[in-house]
Order: sequence, then structure tokens, then C-alpha cells
Amino acid sequence: MKGLRILIVANGAEPSASLLHLHARQTDILIAADGGASCCLNAGLKPDVIVGDMDSFTPEPKFGELTIITDSDQETNDLEKALKHAKLIGGNHVTVLGATGMRLDQTLKNISVMLQFHLTFDTLVFRDELCWMRIIPKEFSFEVSPGTTISLFPISGKVEGITTTGLKYPLHNELLENGVRDGSSNSSVSNHVTLSHRTGSLLLMVHEPLFDA
Repeated sequence: MKGLRILIVANGAEPSASLLHLHARQTDILIAADGGASCCLNAGLKPDVIVGDMDSFTPEPKFGELTIITDSDQETNDLEKALKHAKLIGGNHVTVLGATGMRLDQTLKNISVMLQFHLTFDTLVFRDELCWMRIIPKEFSFEVSPGTTISLFPISGKVEGITTTGLKYPLHNELLENGVRDGSSNSSVSNHVTLSHRTGSLLLMVHEPLFDA
């Protein structure tokens, strides 16, 4: 994977130390979004920078010297602030941990933030203990174990012209629309899944735990 790889740790449900260290080893820059700094430091990882309004994290002498960018703008949340910084420093591939769980309103807000920023980077992926998710381009394929739960959501409200291969319940130039029809709880029947759509923004969620619960 070419380009600058960035890991952002947000302040949602705290990822396990194992998940955090796994992704930290695969990244070039670690950004903590406000309270996500506590998660990093508790796992023995020092963020390269902490970004946010600093209402959820208080530096302490035991943490040593930290690079902190305080942004008090209340029109943006801390994940937005962190993603803006990732863009500023030229990030290409961004993985976000801690964007889901905890308060449902904040999870939905963060998914909205994903929609806002997904075209800014080559890849923007949210990851938690159970799954990974991203808003996919018009043509997309990936490798997966057969029997993996896969869900598709029309995050733009309506997505037209969806065609899939490698799924138990395939779609053939079909429509998904919020409140009408979604594509939750499908499953893979092949090692290779392909997805395409004509209009709208399609959120892919792949239930692929990295570790046994």
C-alpha cells in the first residue's frame, strides 16, 4: 500500500490493546482524537499528535511531552478535526478505531463524517472488534472467507444499479433505499466478492473479527 498511512483513535468504544497495537504497527502516523489519547497511552502507545477541543483528555506529567493541537470549533466533532489534520499532513490511507459503540448518536455522527471525508483519501476505513466498514467506490472487490456476514447500506439514502457477485443473496442492477430496502446480513459464498453500483454512496460492513471474543 503506497502513500502515508494514518491511524486515528477516536473516543468511542475503546478498542482492545491487541487491535490497537496491530494497526499501530501498520501505520506511519498515530493521531488521537481528544479522548482517544487516553486509550493510546493506556495501551503504551504515544500519539504523534492529539487533536480536538480537549474536553475529554487532560495531559498529566506522567505522560511526558505530548504534541497537542487544540481546536475549539464546536461545529465539528473531534473525529472531523483529526481527519482534517490527516488531510493537512498528506495522509493517503486512514484507519479509524474507536469511532463506533458507546452513544448511538455519536456513532451515527461519525458515519456521517465518513461520508463527508471518504473522497478525501485513497482509503478511509473504520474498524472495531467485530467488523470493518467503508464507503466503497463504484467498482469494488475484496477477498474474504466464505460464510462472512456482509451488509450494504445506502448511506446517501438511495443507491441504484447495485450488482454483486460472491454473495448468498446476489443483487442484479438493483436498488437499496433507507426505509424501503437495505442489504443487511447477507453472507459471502466465495473467497472473492465484487460490488458495483451506478449512483449514490454505498456503505459496506464486513463482519470479520480479527480476534476471538
